[in-house]
Amino acid sequence: MGAAAGGCVTFEQIYRQEWGQVVATLIRLTGDWELAEECAQEAFAAALQRWPQDGVPDKPGAWLTTTARNKARDWMRREAVGAAKLKEVAVVGYEPDEPYDVPDDRLRLMFTCCHPALAMEARVALTLRTLAGLSTAEIARAFLVPETTMSKRLTRAKQKIQHAGIPYRVPPAHLLPERTPAVLAVLYLLFNEGYTDVVRSSLSSEAIRLARLLVQLMPDEPEAAGLLALMLLHDARRDTRLSADGVLVTLEDQDRTRWDNAVITEGVDLLDAALRRRSPGPYQVQAAIAACHASARTAADTDWPQIAALYGQLKQTPVVALNRAVAIGMADGPAMGLRLVDELAAGPLAGYHLLPATRADFLRRLGRHAEAATSYREAMELAATDAERRYLRKRLAEVSV
Repeated sequence: MGAAAGGCVTFEQIYRQEWGQVVATLIRLTGDWELAEECAQEAFAAALQRWPQDGVPDKPGAWLTTTARNKARDWMRREAVGAAKLKEVAVVGYEPDEPYDVPDDRLRLMFTCCHPALAMEARVALTLRTLAGLSTAEIARAFLVPETTMSKRLTRAKQKIQHAGIPYRVPPAHLLPERTPAVLAVLYLLFNEGYTDVVRSSLSSEAIRLARLLVQLMPDEPEAAGLLALMLLHDARRDTRLSADGVLVTLEDQDRTRWDNAVITEGVDLLDAALRRRSPGPYQVQAAIAACHASARTAADTDWPQIAALYGQLKQTPVVALNRAVAIGMADGPAMGLRLVDELAAGPLAGYHLLPATRADFLRRLGRHAEAATSYREAMELAATDAERRYLRKRLAEVSV
């Protein structure tokens, strides 16, 4: 099916927008995860058959939810489910003017998928399946595992939710601080999975969409807004990160005239609103760093001292320490940066390709080309993507002349 209502919304867009709501509502009503997904699939299949002839309803989400509920009711009748449960699920029919605004179902589902009792990989996979509507095959490709393996993982995760009695609900207020970080971490991981690999860029789009939903459903949570701002500020320069021949383009060399200024403005506005709540957290700090980069008209205008100070406010994980070393090196000179990077060499970053890549860059800036070449070769052996390897190969050629 092509364009939908107004000729500007595709069936695929409706699917991505409404799948999570339909599944969430069905899980709440039936208590059966598999039944909810199956009935949702049947509802979308029915829409794909009927809408081209009948036209897209004014409220496609309500039509889909009603259709899915009716299919669930029919299944429960066949299985002789209790009358009380049937009454709860039953729907007389679709009414065009019926209210359709039950966002809490999606929030319940998001917190259920991201429950701390589940392994991080299971949280991500469940989120992609139930809220983003990705197929098992699509999720398997994202994780680079066979479809059968991913199917088993999803099944085990759902069984754990059922057998462990994980509640399908938004946690009470006193548990939100403990549970919300798990949701935010999953969304950021999804974004990074798509941002670092062009083949999986759709994951970043889904992460942004789900983050928008979370901000809509939790408007008083500044870290949710901070995370969305962070994603947007990075995504605004997505189109400039690779050259036409697929070579990574560093932030310093990107064509800033091609950055999406509307997205940057949205990200900065979100960040400002979050910071006004005076409850800073790591996503807001990272968004502030991204805003420093996005607001610099040229690479030379970048406020590196401010960026270094912001990195100092974050928990000093090895990767944060490396990023802080870069910022200090850009602010105070490559010799200072090289000294800080060398201090990290013996730690847990050994084997992380950005450590020798960063060292090589500082050595190049210092004119120590032979040493830089050695570090570039080390980084090339460790790099995970072809775009990064091609960039490092280009830099190696420059210092090998």
